[in-house]
Amino acid sequence: MKTNYNNMSVKELQAEETKLRSELFNLSFQHKVNQLQDTSRIKIVKRNIARVKTALRQKEIAGAKE
Repeated sequence: MKTNYNNMSVKELQAEETKLRSELFNLSFQHKVNQLQDTSRIKIVKRNIARVKTALRQKEIAGAKE
C-alpha cells in the first residue's frame, strides 16, 4: 500500500517509521524460522521505510531553509 508521506507531520512520520521497523523485524524473524508466506512483503516494508525517511529529510531541509 503506497501512502503519501509528504502530507504527514513529523511526529506522524516518526511513529510510522517505528511501526514499519517493528513490522520489518517481525517479518525478518518469521522468514528466518520459515513461517513467512509472502516474502515480498519484506521488500515492500523496506521501501516504505525509505519513503518515510526521505519525507522526514525533506521536511528537515525545508525547515532549515526557513
